[in-house]
Amino acid sequence: MFRRTLTRTTALVVTAVLAGGLVACSGSAAEVPQDENARLDIWTRRPPGDPSEQVSKDLAKAFTKKTGIPTKVTAIFDDFETKLQQAASQKDLPDIVINDTAQLGTLVDQGIVREVDPGEVSRTKDISDKAWDATKAFDGKHYAVPFSAQAFALFIRSDWRKAVGAEVPKTWDDLDALAKKFTKDDPDGNGEDDTYGWVVPGSTKRGYASWYLSSFLWSSGADYFSGSGTKLAPAIDSPEAAATLSWFQKSFCDKTVVPGSETAETAAAHPYFDSGTGGMYLTGPYNMARFDEAVGEGKVEVVPLPAGPGGEATALAEGENTYLMAGSANEAGQLKFAEFAASPAGQKIGMNGDENGSIVRLPINTTVDMAAERKDERWQTFNDIYTDASRYVPTVPDWTPFLQSSAKTFNAVASDCEADPESELEALAKDFATELESQRAGG
Repeated sequence: MFRRTLTRTTALVVTAVLAGGLVACSGSAAEVPQDENARLDIWTRRPPGDPSEQVSKDLAKAFTKKTGIPTKVTAIFDDFETKLQQAASQKDLPDIVINDTAQLGTLVDQGIVREVDPGEVSRTKDISDKAWDATKAFDGKHYAVPFSAQAFALFIRSDWRKAVGAEVPKTWDDLDALAKKFTKDDPDGNGEDDTYGWVVPGSTKRGYASWYLSSFLWSSGADYFSGSGTKLAPAIDSPEAAATLSWFQKSFCDKTVVPGSETAETAAAHPYFDSGTGGMYLTGPYNMARFDEAVGEGKVEVVPLPAGPGGEATALAEGENTYLMAGSANEAGQLKFAEFAASPAGQKIGMNGDENGSIVRLPINTTVDMAAERKDERWQTFNDIYTDASRYVPTVPDWTPFLQSSAKTFNAVASDCEADPESELEALAKDFATELESQRAGG
């Protein structure tokens, strides 16, 4: 309860600060003198020094060359959201933020992003409908321009799988069996007991435990909510959800998950795979080049998550949006940058071929021929999953409190073999109901 209350309070404080200072919630140009040649400060959620930072700078450089508008790119990874809130409280927001689609509700709730009319975006029909839907907030309005899309798939050490004599998993029982073989059968052949089945970013930070488990929940027939619009109700305490959380807990208790995963964020989890500690990892396409370089080409296969007990396979859809921040002195330039980033030219720069550092995972511009830009056929696997078997997080006014509270519950159950998933989810459902009422989304 404390974490959720803190999140909501921080949002209200930021909004109040903005309303009384640099910008109001709408951040209209009438309140800030405009200069169409003013520099655009661009924040992107990337690790400084990572190849993706350079690709981000390449994108901005190409934009400047095309338009003459100067830019400055700042890559921030650790505590990105906290630093953005600090910038808001100091009335010093960047002009552009490239960040996760799941952050949309929080940014709108804080009042620090501008509304976007898709009809005013050049060649808006070239942008996929699914990507546009990911820029739509609970009020039905758009608050960003799509930039990148992705879905999650299962990375498997194919050399390990062949070494233990296993087939590509087709069911969750197959997943369990393969995880045990990777843990017990010395798949790397070094004679040491130092390998595990699963790599899991199970930390509560940024809601990672829930973010990771969402694909499994949906594939089991479970969901976070039932209903729609302002008539939502908690569904997280369903029998299907309890069964999935029990399955998740058992993986930890059977020790087929890499030790330390309970506190691992993605930055810590990725090395578990590329260092040869874990053999299966449900993650995004941005890791392909990294894993190939570390493990060796031809040793990493990408397959869809098998259908769960619910009879379907549903992966988390994600991506990034270009957010036009409130209070900019160059609103015209903001829109031009968002249009360029979504254009074929901008998308191709961001895709970066098959090289490491991609910031456009799957193009949101339907005129871009992905096969012409990338030769690795595994990208098509991700594209098929995104198109046919993925979904974004639920549309609520602010998803973050639900993400955090569910991550805390999932993490607690995974960390304690004596915990009762059913009773923990019942308590979580009550928290969900309170939060839905607070956000005026519960019927």
